This record gives sequence, C-alpha cells and structure tokens, in this order.
Amino acid sequence: MTSPLAQADAVASTDVAQAETLYKQILSTKAADDEGLRDQETALVRLGAIYKASGNADALAELVTQSRSFMSNIAKAKTAKLIRTLIDAFPPEAREKQITVVKDNIEWARNESRVFLRQSLEVRLIGLQIENQHYRPALALIESLLKELKRLDDKMILTEVHLLESRVNHATKNYAKAKAALTSAKTAAAAIYCPPLLQAQLDMQSGILHTEDKDYKTGYSYFFETFEGFSGQDDDRALPALKNMCLCKIMMSLPDDVAPILALKAAAKYQGREVEAMQAVANALKERSLEMFEKALKDYSKVLLLIRCSVELHTDLLIRTHLALLYDTLLEQNMVRVIEPYSTVELSYIAQEVGQPLNSVESKLSQMILDGIFQGVLDQEKGRLIVYDEPEKDPSEFGNGVELRKRRCIKQNSDALELW
Repeated sequence: MTSPLAQADAVASTDVAQAETLYKQILSTKAADDEGLRDQETALVRLGAIYKASGNADALAELVTQSRSFMSNIAKAKTAKLIRTLIDAFPPEAREKQITVVKDNIEWARNESRVFLRQSLEVRLIGLQIENQHYRPALALIESLLKELKRLDDKMILTEVHLLESRVNHATKNYAKAKAALTSAKTAAAAIYCPPLLQAQLDMQSGILHTEDKDYKTGYSYFFETFEGFSGQDDDRALPALKNMCLCKIMMSLPDDVAPILALKAAAKYQGREVEAMQAVANALKERSLEMFEKALKDYSKVLLLIRCSVELHTDLLIRTHLALLYDTLLEQNMVRVIEPYSTVELSYIAQEVGQPLNSVESKLSQMILDGIFQGVLDQEKGRLIVYDEPEKDPSEFGNGVELRKRRCIKQNSDALELW
C-alpha cells in the first residue's frame, strides 16, 4: 500500500492543491513510531517549499505556528533546523512578516526553555534586522547575546554573532569596531571546525574591510576564496563575491582582468545582468569614457531585485561607494584632458565636453584647484577658467598635501549616483 507521503509526492508536480491537502493530513495525524515522525518532518519541509514557491507568506507564518505541537515530539536539535528552514522560506518582500514570526518563535522558545533554539533564532533575527537596516536593535541584541554566549563558551554561535557584529559596524561606517569584531570571529572560529559556508562568510567580510581600506589586492584574494567557498556549495552568495572580485580589478585600474574572471568555469552559472553591469563598468574604465560610465549606471540600475541587498550596481553598498570614487577619478581625468591645451577656457565649453551641468563643473573645478591637481583660478564673473603653468617645486618642501586627495569626502559623487 502506498504511503500518504508517497501519494503527496506523486501529485506535487501536477496538482499542488491536492499535495498541500495530503501534506496537511500527514501533519495532523499523530505519528505512531519514528518512521511516522520522519514522514511528518519531510511533509513539513515540502509543504513549506510549496508555500515558498507560491510566495504565500501568511500560510508560511501559520505553518510555523501550527507545527509547534508536532515539534514538541522530536529532538530539539531537529526542531531548530526545521524552524530555521521554514523561516528562510519567506519571500524577500515579506521581510517584516518574517521578522514578526521570528520574534514570536523566540518568545515560544524562551517559554519552553529551549536555549539552543532561542539563540539560533536570535542570530537569524539579527541577520534579518541587518538586511532591513534596523541597526540599533541589531546591536542591542548582539550585545546581550554575546554576554550569554561568552559564559556558555559556544564557539560556533559566538563566531556567527561576532561576524554579524562586524557587518553591523561596517554598515554604520564604524570600521574600527568592524575590524575588531571580525578578529574576534576569526579567533573563535580557529578553536573549532569552521564549516565551509561560515568560513566563506568570514572571507567575504575580510575582503570587504580590506577593500574599504583601499587594499584592493588583498581584498581580491579574500573575495576569490569566498567565491570558491560559496560556489563549491552551490550557494547564491557566490555572485556578490564574483562581483566584488571584478570591483577590485576595476579599482586597481586593471579592467582587462575582468573578462578572464567572468570566463572562469565556476563563474558560468552566475552570468546575468549583474555580471554584465560589472563588465560594462570595466569597459568604461578601459576607454576612460565618462559617457560610457554614465550609460552603464543608467542601463543597469533599472532592474530592482530584492536579493540580499545586492542588486546590480546601486544597491550593493560596497560597489556603490567605490563607483563614486571611480566616477570622481574619471570626471577629473576628463576635465584635465579638456583644459590641458588651454591657458583660458570657457566653463560652458568644459561642461559641454564632459556632459555635466555648469554648476557641477564649477564645483568640481574648485575642488580640483584646492586639491592641487592643477594651478588655476575661476573667473565666475566672465564664466571662464584661467590655468597657470605648473610652478617649479622647491626641493626643500616635503610632500605637503600628498594625502589631501585621499581624505576627500566623496559624498557629492555618491549623491550624484543616487540620481541615476
């Protein structure tokens, strides 16, 4: 006689409604033995997969709540895994609902004295709060959880929480604390067997922080390790790592190296618009063309996918920040190329050549003069730029203002990217 689970599996691909009914019947029946409990576990996961495929967040929330009575009869370790699986099945557009469900289950786990489950859910809640940019409550929860975990000396969860702490501090631009938290995460991970996916996440965060320090060569090496780790596990997070590898090559002014990276065998399955976007930026840099760069920004910022806040060019925070730097560099190069042959040049002509508004050109030229990129003065009354010859450098002077340009704020260009 065919089991109810086999019947449900048989019709799952042809009649979803009937399969849903059969899975619910399996869950509503009291299991007589261990085999029955295993069937219920399988039915629960597959019913969650049906709701995930249809994007039915309300049904998923109800399923998590209804499954609690069944989960009271199985091992606590399995309970944590099943609930995490169901919570991860929520569609991205139902993030607030997902957070509500997680908080509800944390309270249930606390009342049931399920410490491991509660801690696991709190770690997941922190991750969701980071994705939703709720940094203050995430930091508060991290602080309380770290105190508890240090007493219990649970190195695995401690590694995850320190990693999340580093991500929160990076998102809030507190790079010193982000590095300290990452060091703590690596220290905890060194004392245990670190699973490949967790190691890949540590490498990703290391690459991000090195990239923020403009150490693109080291950042690239970490992103390469990250990409190998995620792609080896068929994890979708390999795509952001691949994009960051391309970003590092672009920021090192090596646009020709981007195509070989994208031609890697492991990169073939991640081809798409996000990868095309990085190739377009590399092509713009290769041609030193501000026009091509702006076109890439416009062409690849229209499709808004809600996947881990890593969407083509604009929604990835790391890429967006460094594209602002790249835009700044390309704009300066184009302006210098236009004004180089002249001693006096009309501002309107510069604006026309670089394709920028007149007021933006005036502001940028003022900034370049102050930074010592060239010697000159703006005659705003007549709307022109007067360029002076480079003065002979006094060998007694010792590098005044060398680091000025590096310290310059890029907010203006970051805001400009927002408009595209």
